[in-house]
Amino acid sequence: MAGPPRREQPCPDRDPGLQPERTRLAWRRTTLSCTVVAVLAGRQVVQHRDPGPVVIVAVALVLLVWIAFMAAAHVRMRAMCDSRPPVLSARTALVLVACTCALAVLGGTILV
Repeated sequence: MAGPPRREQPCPDRDPGLQPERTRLAWRRTTLSCTVVAVLAGRQVVQHRDPGPVVIVAVALVLLVWIAFMAAAHVRMRAMCDSRPPVLSARTALVLVACTCALAVLGGTILV
């Protein structure tokens, strides 16, 4: 026996509170740490008297990875301004993971 029909409650407006702001701040911290890695890579080249071609290519790749990471992070931070930000796409997540791994490998290459 079925009970009385349920009335559908309208979806209330989302009250995100401070969550979007915290997420934007987390993205800012992440981009700051990525920038520090890029600056330290550049510093490593400046300190060497005769940097080899491998180091110069690695630093150039660090800068390209840094630009790609900043672009992807900027897109995500702008999305946080919406009242209902979209879910992080798989493509953006893959780009961010690839950039992070590339920075780690290139940073190790520069140090060696």
